[in-house]
Amino acid sequence: MSAIWYPSPNAGARRGGLVPSLIVLHYTGMRNAQDALARLCAAEAQVSAHYVIATCGTLWQLVREEQRAWHAGAGAWRGQSDINSRSIGIELVNSGFQPFSEPQMRRLEALMGEVMARWQVPPVNVIAHADMAPERKEDPGPRFDWRRLARKELALWVDDLGQDKPLQTSLDAIGYPQAAPEKRLQAFRFRFLPWREGPETEFDRRRADAVAGAFHDAMG
Repeated sequence: MSAIWYPSPNAGARRGGLVPSLIVLHYTGMRNAQDALARLCAAEAQVSAHYVIATCGTLWQLVREEQRAWHAGAGAWRGQSDINSRSIGIELVNSGFQPFSEPQMRRLEALMGEVMARWQVPPVNVIAHADMAPERKEDPGPRFDWRRLARKELALWVDDLGQDKPLQTSLDAIGYPQAAPEKRLQAFRFRFLPWREGPETEFDRRRADAVAGAFHDAMG
């Protein structure tokens, strides 16, 4: 897939000989691509991503996939830290308060298909920024359509309900890092129960148990 090369200085070698095994999806938190590109390419900002996709579907590449982009920051997933060295970061131009456009989603799906094939990234290893940093991040948020990606085998989605087990135990099993319980619940809901709010419920616990089982099965 052709992308506009728009190099960011905020990159380096992946540490410890690591290669991409995860894809982390973000939103930019900005209303337009120009502002997002400017920040992701500003040396003083010390942030970047491998790809940026505009609402119209235009695709930019800022960092070579072989390199370590600075998109994930502090956090962990399934007990592993330094997510930047383990992942490809994709930024979707979105303020956080708007739907993701159809051209943007189509371009994302095409890009993900190529990246996942190139690096043998399974759907279970496609995560939200909020998944690996629930204390700090909310993106790509409840408006993002994870079910749509799962239908195309680009992510994991679960509609089933499991048993009423302790929520935090299930979130541990899924791979969420340690954080305040309410932040972990929020990140989980953004991903698997969008728009659900309020105190923890039995429905949250049963969905989390089902997700934990699906992750276990997918990881082999």
